[in-house]
Amino acid sequence: MVDVGKWPIFTLLSPQEIASIRKACVFGTSANEAIYITHDDEVFVFGLNCSNCLGTGDNQSTIVPKKLEALCGKKISSLSYGSGPHVVLCTEDGEVYAWGHNGYSQLGNGATNQGITPVQVCTNLLIKKVVEVACGSHHSMALSLDGDLYAWGYNNCGQVGSGSTANQPTPRRVSNCLQGKIVVGIACGQTSSMAVVNNGEVYGWGYNGNGQLGLGNNGNQLTPCRVAALHSVCVLQIACGYAHTLALTDEGLLYAWGANTYGQLGTGNKSNQLSPVQIMMEKERVVEIAACHSAHTSAAKTQSGQVYMWGQCRGQSVTFPHLTHFACTDDVFACFATPAVMWRLLSVEHEDFLTVAESLKKEFDSPETSDLKFRVDGKYIHVHKAVLKIRCEHFRTMFQSYWNEDMKEVIEIDQFSYPVYRAFLEYLYTDSVDLPPEDAIGLLDLATSYCENRLKKLCQHIIKRGITVENAFSLLSAAVRYDAEDLEEFCFKFCVNHLTEVTQTTAFWQMDGPLLKEFIAKASKCGAFKN
Repeated sequence: MVDVGKWPIFTLLSPQEIASIRKACVFGTSANEAIYITHDDEVFVFGLNCSNCLGTGDNQSTIVPKKLEALCGKKISSLSYGSGPHVVLCTEDGEVYAWGHNGYSQLGNGATNQGITPVQVCTNLLIKKVVEVACGSHHSMALSLDGDLYAWGYNNCGQVGSGSTANQPTPRRVSNCLQGKIVVGIACGQTSSMAVVNNGEVYGWGYNGNGQLGLGNNGNQLTPCRVAALHSVCVLQIACGYAHTLALTDEGLLYAWGANTYGQLGTGNKSNQLSPVQIMMEKERVVEIAACHSAHTSAAKTQSGQVYMWGQCRGQSVTFPHLTHFACTDDVFACFATPAVMWRLLSVEHEDFLTVAESLKKEFDSPETSDLKFRVDGKYIHVHKAVLKIRCEHFRTMFQSYWNEDMKEVIEIDQFSYPVYRAFLEYLYTDSVDLPPEDAIGLLDLATSYCENRLKKLCQHIIKRGITVENAFSLLSAAVRYDAEDLEEFCFKFCVNHLTEVTQTTAFWQMDGPLLKEFIAKASKCGAFKN
């Protein structure tokens, strides 16, 4: 179970109260307010109550949790908060409620007086089922199940996306470049807004003084603009800090841009970036990113469960992603963010439930549940025939055409090495590959033989990320051998750009004769050997 006790405000609660918590969120300019939902779906709040952000109907602070009767039984699914603070949430039924600071109509009720209790946001949202909400400093957004996006509140920099800088008193659909698009993810910086659509495109609007929209400039945008620099990748998740942005792709790659005063981009320096730059390239696949509009802290979790943090960490500027001992990104914000708020509505369910993907990953190479073994280089790899048949046409054909139930269920593999074949089988269980580029060459050979096109592309990507002067010609030879044209062109350009260094390596002079002649001829046409 996630330990909510890492947030100081929860030390006010008794062990019995802590044990009752199912979901929770700590918010406020000093992390002095909290809301939590119990296993019985009751909702409680406690803390400073600045701007009536506790929603209790009075302006009194409380260290004793008070029940919010209006929200009990509502099954809260998403929650966000602003700097006032104001609070916006949605329920599993798609209803939206808001309360707290309202000086800029960020509660979406058409007024500017504080909301002292939770009130449903009705305008344009009653006919919609809202599945996610997000708040900036003083503006709010809501995403519907059918992919429509609505925004309201403070609009001095265009963060509502209406095409003007006039405040928006009630929810208004964000259109323009998002017209006809299906939005699947949203996030807010202090005065900026970001959205991801279902084809992986990213759009940004609002304040852009630090480049947090990723458009290559620092001009504010009054309507959504596509982040063109990410056109070659498919983004799954977006996260916004105070003035910086993180994006995670379907291949587990991480990009960052915007303000970098505290190293929150993880680039190793403190220079702002107006366009996305890839970070953590030497790390394994990233599966989760985290940032919060009230902090300058960033965090990420990899597929093996490692958690990294960077940016403003307890007043210190950490400019490179730092490996922590934490089990989740939430702990980074509890222990190192300023203020120590939560970046999302935290689920504190027991973590004994595994998703289908997690279960498959857990059972790979498990002797207890497997019904088939591969022997490679004298070592066994335990797998499940059903999984291989579902995931791979090569095995589906093999088992249907040649499998004999009376045969000993061990298959000998002699054309590939153990690390390569194990990585291939693990890929069928996890959709990911963790190999050095030299071994990825062998896996590229296997992917070509087994007609696994996605794996082939993944291997090419690993090789591109791992190319060096020492291995460049070996990788070029492999690209030619396996008919990987895009990779071949990439390796060729790398060799030409580093010609002096690579021609001094052993691999250059050990290259196959015809291939060496072809390289020299092609490089000569480019003028590489003119000196």
